[in-house]
Amino acid sequence: MAVVAAEPRVTDTLCSRIRTRMRALDDDGLLRTLRAPSGIDLSSNDYLGLANHPHVKERMIEAVARDGAGSTGSRLLRGNRDSFAAIERRFAGFKGTERSLYFSSGYLANLAVLTTFPEAGDVILSDEHNHASLIDGIRLSSARRKIFPHNDMASVRRALDATSRARQRFVVVESLFSMDGDEAPLEQYAELCRASGAYLIVDEAHAVGVYGATGSGLAEARGIEEDVFLSVNTAGKALGVSGAFVAGPAWAIDYLIQRARPFIFSTAPPPSIVAALDASLDIVEREPQRRVAVLELARALRVRLHTAGVPLPDGTSQIVPVLLGDNDRAMAVAGALQADGFDVRAIRPPTVPPGTARLRISVNVSLTGELIDRFVTALVAALVSTGAATMATKTV
Repeated sequence: MAVVAAEPRVTDTLCSRIRTRMRALDDDGLLRTLRAPSGIDLSSNDYLGLANHPHVKERMIEAVARDGAGSTGSRLLRGNRDSFAAIERRFAGFKGTERSLYFSSGYLANLAVLTTFPEAGDVILSDEHNHASLIDGIRLSSARRKIFPHNDMASVRRALDATSRARQRFVVVESLFSMDGDEAPLEQYAELCRASGAYLIVDEAHAVGVYGATGSGLAEARGIEEDVFLSVNTAGKALGVSGAFVAGPAWAIDYLIQRARPFIFSTAPPPSIVAALDASLDIVEREPQRRVAVLELARALRVRLHTAGVPLPDGTSQIVPVLLGDNDRAMAVAGALQADGFDVRAIRPPTVPPGTARLRISVNVSLTGELIDRFVTALVAALVSTGAATMATKTV
């Protein structure tokens, strides 16, 4: 009797496919590994140094002992607490809006906003450098999307003119772009949206806590708070904790509670998070010198890099990108810096466009002039030894 070959198991063919994909990632210099923090922090988003601030930690520890470790359900079930409403009121006052709503991550907050308000027949205009959470939210929306070149006002103006018959139009941008460290032209967007009736949605993830007279972000710093429909404000970066607040008019927040799937179907964050956030806002309000110091340190780093002949894009923010282009070169330079005790990570596609692999240097308040000098010396040595840049090899 003839032996019939067994059909390949689905799991075997899937495993083979995934192994092929993994080999391709490795060949392209895009294979990623998980690495714990080690060395001097030049890669995290803890710009104000609040994640390990004693006041923030003490308040969170007290809240865990009082309120427990978990919320046990969604906000619409048993997971709600009076403390959530209190921190939302406080954050709305901080942003100068009627209301805010807290989400367990910035990713979920962006998905919630962009899958709740834009509908079929609407149009979303999105900057090509927007964060993945904005991109994914737009993809999940029923609205038509138009991607415009980075910070290109003329393209936005043309797109608004071309979509004048749409039911509603939304312009979606980051105020401070997470990989390039440059600002959106918020005043111009505000003017265009006022003139066209479009709604401006601003992701303030890397600006909240750092910019503005009170630290509420670039919308405040540029004087356009009243022109922003909704802002998304991450609490896990400069604020040092986790989650994100969507801030805006009361009617919009009420609608998110009713319709936003990432809010309705997510377990509420641990109640202790609220105490830590409250403490973090205390420090942001009481110690404006922290945000002043961060931007002064960033300026000092940029000057030092320029003096050393390291080319940089234009910018003044605490995010300083050193573009290297090649994935393997970016990994080699990052590895050399890590060996010298500096925690700098290589950023590669798909986080950034192909051919723009880079080091993303994040400045935080704990740095000093002496550490910056040491870092620049180590970076120049790594660039020279790897041949990773056509920079002038100046003495540093």
